[in-house]
Amino acid sequence: MSKVYFTKEITPESLIKIYEALGVELPGKVGVKVSTGEDGSQGYLKADLIGPLVKKLNGTIIECNTAYPGARNTAEEHMEVAKKHGFTSFANVDIMDAEGEFKIPVKKGKHLEYDLVGQNFANYDSILNLAHGKGHAMGGFGANLKNQSIGIASRNGKAYIHSCGQDSNPDTAWGVEYKQIDFIESMAEAAKAVADYLKENNKPIVYITVMNYLSVDCDCDAHQTAPVMADLGIVASLDPVANDQAFIDMVWNSQDPGAHLLQERIDRQEGRATLPYAESLGLGSTKYELINLDEAE
Repeated sequence: MSKVYFTKEITPESLIKIYEALGVELPGKVGVKVSTGEDGSQGYLKADLIGPLVKKLNGTIIECNTAYPGARNTAEEHMEVAKKHGFTSFANVDIMDAEGEFKIPVKKGKHLEYDLVGQNFANYDSILNLAHGKGHAMGGFGANLKNQSIGIASRNGKAYIHSCGQDSNPDTAWGVEYKQIDFIESMAEAAKAVADYLKENNKPIVYITVMNYLSVDCDCDAHQTAPVMADLGIVASLDPVANDQAFIDMVWNSQDPGAHLLQERIDRQEGRATLPYAESLGLGSTKYELINLDEAE
């Protein structure tokens, strides 16, 4: 059973505390995968919250361009958004697919033969998957698994995942027909491919999800709606499936009157199905022990 650490407090100090609770040193060149947020979105993780942890790790913010039209589908424009949203104020930002991509294999996949990730992903010795937990128009919800699949995929790789392995051209992939469950499973397959690649190259990865600004929309939405429920806190684990499951469980166990709106968004897109499928691939466990750091004091 995997361990998931939890704190209700969302501060720079609590973010460092929950990272340290994982007991893992991230060696060498550390890539911190966060969403820089589409221009116009409000929910992306803010510089004043994550900056101290990223600086402590001497980390580089790593991202890839979007497959959809917007302000982040070219490296030049993407860097401008990253600067506007404050990320360049505390760290270097690497748009990893600015100069290309490479293939990593998908094992046991029903939909994807491979995953296309940003070329510069190979340059990092260890990874912090620092996700923002929230809803998502296409995936139902976004947290660590989405941050590792769609997030680390190159622009072409994102198209390939979104089309369930049918088309890696962002100009045509959106016209491909697919079943929603196939897309959900494709995301899990891409996330597992990244985990396999890191493990085979002895590159550790840890997982943290900040559960604030709980909108039904993702930070990739320029017209992201306001939060529908109160902040939940932060969860951290060495297991991305367990960490995402803990987030989902907290949304479902919440007594917040707006929680049903996020639940409905997630289930409309079959989002919860990501987790048992990821578990079946060997990415992690949906069973976990929750360790409340607030009670440990």
